[in-house]
Amino acid sequence: MVYLQILGGFVLLLGGAEFLVRGAVQVAAKAGLSAMLIGMTVVAFGTSAPEFVVSLNASLDGKSGLAMGNIIGSNIANVFLILGVTAMFTPIVVNVRAVIRDALMVMGSTILFAWVSLTGEIGSMMGGTMFLILVAYFVFSYMRERKGNHASAQLHEHEAEEVQDIDVGMPMAWVFLIGGLVAVAYGAELLVSGGTVVARGFGVSEEVIGLTLIAFGTSLPELAASVMAALRGHTDVAIGNVIGSNLFNLMCVGGGVAFIVPLSVPEQLQNFDLWVMMAATVLLLAYLTLGKRIGRVDGIVFTAIYGVYITTQAVGVDKVMGMLS
Repeated sequence: MVYLQILGGFVLLLGGAEFLVRGAVQVAAKAGLSAMLIGMTVVAFGTSAPEFVVSLNASLDGKSGLAMGNIIGSNIANVFLILGVTAMFTPIVVNVRAVIRDALMVMGSTILFAWVSLTGEIGSMMGGTMFLILVAYFVFSYMRERKGNHASAQLHEHEAEEVQDIDVGMPMAWVFLIGGLVAVAYGAELLVSGGTVVARGFGVSEEVIGLTLIAFGTSLPELAASVMAALRGHTDVAIGNVIGSNLFNLMCVGGGVAFIVPLSVPEQLQNFDLWVMMAATVLLLAYLTLGKRIGRVDGIVFTAIYGVYITTQAVGVDKVMGMLS
């Protein structure tokens, strides 16, 4: 039954996030918000809603390790799994001008998140500060981009266009939005409780379940959105989804949840997984700054790296490090 519960959580998260994003985009558009602003905020937050709800749910239940594992594991999955799988379908062409500012912000946010995490806890004050930094960054970006025809503005507009293929009235848009929120919240509850039972059954820590099973589940909306965007010829949206999701995971999910409930950081995350996330971010930044295409071979390598990472978690990080030393 617990595996059916987890499967049900996955389905509700994926379906709920889809309805939540589409409903929120329709409400925002009918309220007069520009496509650029919708892409920058509504779409980015909507696809990160599963991570936020799962991490908040876990932290309120006293499972900080699972919450932190979900954030870090999702960012690792976004780079290696999502970009890897997407690139295997169709090569991803990088427009440096469209993504460089956001990519540098993600790098800076990753360094800040890792630095704070290495202290052993993200407290309420630091969490609130991280969230406010994100808000200030989006205000700055929006004010800058509306002054000219920037490539980054066009990218955010493409992100909004990807989820505007339906047009419903305002009442139905609110039904989509609220129904999506309820589905995501209930799916998160099923996933956290089911994942905790699995962790105990297999004798692994909650942070490992957060890094693997939970992170994979909460990354499904980004994976589906990125693959579909790439198949439609909008490979830039796949990159935008990953950058936006990673930024929101660190500063909105990590910061926002820590502001509500301080997050303790288990030793394994400090000693291993934070550094894997850092390496993934540096690799992504290298591809973006060089304007290098992420081809099918790169996609296979990225996906293989993710497979090795998951295998390492399954075997045990301490055991694997012991065998290598």
